[in-house]
Parts: sequence; C-alpha cells; structure tokens
Amino acid sequence: MPWSKITETSLEPASDGDDARGRILSYPEAIREALAQSLAIDPAVFVMGQGVDDPSGMFGATRGLHETFGADRVFDTPLAETALTGVAVGAALGGMRPVYFHNRPDFLYLAMDQLANHAAKWHYMFGGAACVPLVLWACTGRGWGSGAQHSQAVQGLFFQIPGLKLVMPSTCYDAKGLLIAAIKDDNPVLILDHRFNFRNRGYVPEEMYAVPLGRAAVRREGRDVTVVAASHLVMDALRAAEEFAAQGVSVEVVDPRTLRPLDEETILNSVAKTGRLVVADTGWRSGGVAAEICALAAERCFDALKAPPRRVAGPDLPTPAGCTLEEAYYIGKNEIVAAVRGVLKQK
Repeated sequence: MPWSKITETSLEPASDGDDARGRILSYPEAIREALAQSLAIDPAVFVMGQGVDDPSGMFGATRGLHETFGADRVFDTPLAETALTGVAVGAALGGMRPVYFHNRPDFLYLAMDQLANHAAKWHYMFGGAACVPLVLWACTGRGWGSGAQHSQAVQGLFFQIPGLKLVMPSTCYDAKGLLIAAIKDDNPVLILDHRFNFRNRGYVPEEMYAVPLGRAAVRREGRDVTVVAASHLVMDALRAAEEFAAQGVSVEVVDPRTLRPLDEETILNSVAKTGRLVVADTGWRSGGVAAEICALAAERCFDALKAPPRRVAGPDLPTPAGCTLEEAYYIGKNEIVAAVRGVLKQK
C-alpha cells in the first residue's frame, strides 16, 4: 500500500515562518503540495468541488492539479451539495479516496444526512467491515462581511458527530501534514479551514509527511495560564502570550490541531501544570468546543485548578452582515487577553 510508507511526524519547528529553516511555502501552496503528492502516489485519490479546476479557485490551493492529473481526477462540480456529498460517500465506500472541496462550511448543512447519517456511521453499523475514506474541506468566509449564511463558524455542530474526524490546522506545516493524514485515513474527515490562514507563510518540508490526527501541539511553553485555541486563533493566542510575557506572566498556548479526536492528555497535562485554563473558539458559546474542553478540565483536573476555566467564544447569535459588525462579532486577541486577566485575578 502506498500510504504505509508515509512518514508520521508531529514535530514542527517552534516558530512558523522563519526562513532560516529553509523551504517556505504559502498556506495554499502547502495544501496544493499535499494534494499533488497524494494524487501522485494513489490512483484512488481524486479531487472534486466548486472551482477546483480554476487557477484562482480555492485561493490557488488547487492551481495546476487539473492540468497535471486530468479531468477524471480533478474536476469542477455544480452547486448541488446534497447530491454530490452522496456521490463522494458512495465513491469512498467503493474503494476510492475522494477529497471534496465544499468551499463554505455554511452549505455543509445541505449535506448533513449524507455526512452524519451515512459517512460517519457506516463503519460502526457494519461492525468495521465498511470504511469511508472521505475528506471534506471547507473554508470559513469571514472577512468579507458576508452575513449570517456565509460567514459562520460551524465546528461546534460537527464536533458533536461520533465517527467524523474534525481537523482545524493553523500553520503551513500542518496544512500539508494534516491533509495528507486525512486522505490517508480510512474514516471520514472534515477539515475546517479559515480564510485568514491563507495569508500565512511558513516552513514546509518537500518530502511527503503526515501529522497524526489526534495529537496536539504546544505552540508556546508557559507556567501561569493555559490557552487552548485552534486555527487562526492560535496566532491571536500567541500575540496575547507575547503581551503577557512583557508583564512577567507566562502563558502556555496549546493548539489541538484536531478537535475530534481531541488530544485530551496534552491539554490536561498543561492545565495540571498551570492551574488555569482559557479556551478560545470562534464558534457559538453554548454547547460548543470551548464548553466541552472547559468541562473536560473541570471533570478530570479539578484539584489542580486555581480558577474556574473560562470560555472565549462567539455570541449565540447569527453572524451579522458588514465588515464592521462582523469584526465586533468574532473574538480575537483582545478577548483572549481579557479572559487571561480574569483567571489570573482569581486565587
């Protein structure tokens, strides 16, 4: 099997973006390289979705793949998310490894039956005899002020689905390594990316490698407070940590990388060390990812806590239209700083 030869590594240089380490790629270039290498080693892999054959499509993440691998393996699809997710699930059940670019996660709602009732359940329902090696990729459209139906952070909803793996990369290194791991996996994997990540540049090795799903990364060591954040919020958490470092406060930043499976051990070890926890998540506050991680710490690490865990998450409201309102709606560095100050005040 071609995938058995892929190196698995969770090691990444400490500071993403330092060109002294060598090879630097943009975020879309890292995704494109992962797709190209996967298509090259396994004829069962194919890429489908809206705009994947367009040079400017997917922020350039699929540029050139159509010409290199042909229209049978990289092809555009119409606006029919319900039907085409079913096509992708069927192809996966038939032995293929589809990568379906859904563009906006908002329209994954149209594919919920195929995703939650079929792809996520078949392995369980048939006693492990059926596998669904499917990758769905979607990108949050925040930044254009596109409103309630085009700018949502929906990870909390999909986080609730057993049998579906959920990935949220933050660095160029992980964009490549986690995508390769997802394509290699025999289970359905949803990758929720963020448009802000596509501005990033960072170190990416040329060789093919997989970052194991379910293994978090400690982006910054600390002793006073643990901040857990995923996707582009990792950068906000690191900026907050820099601000506190100037004040003599040591903040540890943990990037889960994958929300399901969640690396509980790394998070709990960090909380046991610092005694304080802040969880930042762009999704809705009630019943979301931040709430679950706070509950995990309260249940499993209660005696080590010096203050109640804090959620920093979006309000329980639809995303507003317009860039100004959208900016006020979503959390960032300032909200993380305020939450860290709050847990530091409690003894």
